[in-house]
Amino acid sequence: MKENEYIDKVLACLPRATPLRAQIALELRGHIAERMSQGQSLEEAVAQLGDPATLAGSYLSAVPLEPAPYLPRIAAKLVDMGAVIAIGSLFVLIAWLVLPEEMLPFAAGAAVVACGLGFLVYTITAEHRKGQTIGKRLAGLQVVTESGTPISLGQSIVRQLPMALQILWIDAFFALFTDRRQRAFEMLSKTRVVSASAQSASEAAQGTMGLGSLGSY
Repeated sequence: MKENEYIDKVLACLPRATPLRAQIALELRGHIAERMSQGQSLEEAVAQLGDPATLAGSYLSAVPLEPAPYLPRIAAKLVDMGAVIAIGSLFVLIAWLVLPEEMLPFAAGAAVVACGLGFLVYTITAEHRKGQTIGKRLAGLQVVTESGTPISLGQSIVRQLPMALQILWIDAFFALFTDRRQRAFEMLSKTRVVSASAQSASEAAQGTMGLGSLGSY
């Protein structure tokens, strides 16, 4: 396995919003270079560092996962909904300008359905691929598994089932009574929303600095 390939596999096991990803990559290169300077081959150095997912977990364990506060989560959802509504309103305006009057009710209904489906698909895709929607990015939040790793597509779909089933408010009610402020379907999908703020980055910096013990693997 090549050095870059190994490092990419480790980084792939970290959420994209994980603080200091570049520093983690640099640190891994340093560990590999140190072992190779001691006479180990690249294969031996990489094997000694261990499984990429396990190694990523050791970095994540040094990053405190702070449950996202309620208000930023609500604000993030409102921003996402506002963006979709704005796009839908633009299409309705265009339809009003170019379509015959008798077609307007149909166009408005189609816009509502399209906005709902678009919002659902966008949220699932963005949280799976980036760990964040636009609203969550602006609010400094990210979606991760309960251990802090990126969520799978299946987990992202399960998270959004309450929206599709129109039971979002019932699902969200559970967040008021769970230690990690998880919705019911977040617990079911083993995911959570955590803070990705600058304060977490500072804490992560202190944590990753303590990972020099990798040199003794």
